Amino acid sequence: MLKMVLTTATCVGFALAGATAALAQDMAAPQGDVLLTVTGDIEVTNVGETLQLDREQLAALDMSSFDTTTIWSDGVHTFAGTSLAALVDFLDVTDGTILATAINDYTVEIPVSDAVEGGPIIATLMDGEEMSVRDKGPLWIVYPYDSRNEYRSEVVYSRSIWQLDRIEVKR
Repeated sequence: MLKMVLTTATCVGFALAGATAALAQDMAAPQGDVLLTVTGDIEVTNVGETLQLDREQLAALDMSSFDTTTIWSDGVHTFAGTSLAALVDFLDVTDGTILATAINDYTVEIPVSDAVEGGPIIATLMDGEEMSVRDKGPLWIVYPYDSRNEYRSEVVYSRSIWQLDRIEVKR
């Protein structure tokens, strides 16, 4: 007789996977202003062949935060938003490149390998406040620069795009 033992972690993992799959299948069109449009090699869509997310939908994917300094601001700030890791997990993307584009059509390439736990977030808040376009918002890809030496490099700084409004996934 085969005996199956499920650990608490396994059960939680199954529950989270099921919840993510259900969220992906049930992703409704945004009710609020669209902050981020995702296109490219994705399976999860809600408006035509795109995934459009408002503030509430982004927050539902994940809310992560960290304190860090940046080269564009004075002092330490608290950034909060959806981790890039949570977004690529939700999209079931494991490799490739993310083309992140700002409202002025400036685009940067971010390898999917940057989307790790404790890594960059798509910040929607700085110091608890929504960021205006004037203040690098409403979305800014921010790395926890103070947490790892490799996050303090020209390459990573160049990936820290602000006024982000769209992402294209290339596999």
